[in-house]
Amino acid sequence: QVQLVESGGGLVQAGGSLRLSCAAAGGAFRNYGMGWFRQAPGKEREFVAAIPWTAIRLVYADSVKGRFIISRDNAKNTVYLQMSSLKPEDTAVYYCAADASRSQGMRLMTERWYAYWGQGTLVTVSS
Repeated sequence: QVQLVESGGGLVQAGGSLRLSCAAAGGAFRNYGMGWFRQAPGKEREFVAAIPWTAIRLVYADSVKGRFIISRDNAKNTVYLQMSSLKPEDTAVYYCAADASRSQGMRLMTERWYAYWGQGTLVTVSS
């Protein structure tokens, strides 16, 4: 069983930056693809970014390309999401998720490949 705990959310003004962290415990982190998803109020959860277990071919949603960067530190069992140039429409609960199937590429954009999920951290961007 893998436990994922997100942190780093908060309130930020439009144009600002935040770094989210997701710490994993209880599994072989280096073998997992890791993804970030978000759910805005009244909307369905959507894909944000993913990094495969190889850390090659990162995947981003079009809405965050050029503004968000996903990275991982296998020594710390942690995945990060550096968010810059934040917009009010980025307001959401952000979830990290772990994929144990060694998926690559576009498959990492799909929720069903992720077996483990964190509880989420709220990001609020004020205008």
